[in-house]
Amino acid sequence: MHELEKIWMNGELIDWADARIHVGTHGLHYGTGVFEGIRAYETTKGSAVFRLTDHLQRLENSAKLLYMELPYTKAELRAACVDLIGANGLPECYLRPIAFYGYGELGVSAAGNPVEVVIMSWPWGTYLGEEGLRTGIRAKVSSWRRVGPNVIPHVAKATGIYLNSMLAVTEANRAGYDEAILLTDEGFIADGSGENIFIVRDGTIYTPDLSASILPGITRDTIIQIAQDLGHPVVEKTLIRTDLYLADEVFMCGTAAEVTPIREIDDHVAGPPGPVTLEIQKAYLDTVRGRSERWAHWLEYASVSPAPAEA
Repeated sequence: MHELEKIWMNGELIDWADARIHVGTHGLHYGTGVFEGIRAYETTKGSAVFRLTDHLQRLENSAKLLYMELPYTKAELRAACVDLIGANGLPECYLRPIAFYGYGELGVSAAGNPVEVVIMSWPWGTYLGEEGLRTGIRAKVSSWRRVGPNVIPHVAKATGIYLNSMLAVTEANRAGYDEAILLTDEGFIADGSGENIFIVRDGTIYTPDLSASILPGITRDTIIQIAQDLGHPVVEKTLIRTDLYLADEVFMCGTAAEVTPIREIDDHVAGPPGPVTLEIQKAYLDTVRGRSERWAHWLEYASVSPAPAEA
């Protein structure tokens, strides 16, 4: 990770190296935290944070599902994100707000533990690689199943849930694939380890609905709206494994992954990125980088201070 100057922690900007927590922190032991992944892009109008307010609303919703009361409002957290971008002087960066139960008691119950809130930023390139963004990635259906909606609230972007994702992507990577695709316990398509998934067949775009234990992705919602505005029918429905193999096109999306084509699944060749995927990918990247006015209302701008001069 590329270290920057400042981290926002519990209401103040502090030096990167000073952002520390106690080893008895409840969230460290039990995964009792919620977080967001947000991207800011350098545009001709300045640093544009994509759907910042929507991400912070999801953070608040995730916290509610963990019985966690955030000590800051969305407006305060939005200002903190903007201040952090400015303080670090990096107009294009990844933002990671995280809230977790802190140091207090170490029983399983989090009652009585303080809630700590931290926001980090750092430069993070294309999550699945520049080549993957251009030509597509190879994915493997994981042997690990996506946790069910009545096991852990999948609508929450909670830290503990991502052990499920870590196991799946590690298995895929060790087998030589770029990413994992998880199925539900019933065998329906859920999502990737950190991305939502779409398939294209006979001119229609399909994506699993929320009953498949998927995170309600901000990028997923963006892609649905862009696709519909471009004239593509989008259907949210239950999908089965063979839908992946018989699709004309398959792609993943997420804040980190952006819009990444899938060229191969379990050694079934999906082919190079198709016309629908490429059209949506271009529209998305043009939007986040301020090159299109059609969906410009999703961009929230931040001022960036000049980087400190080197000695």
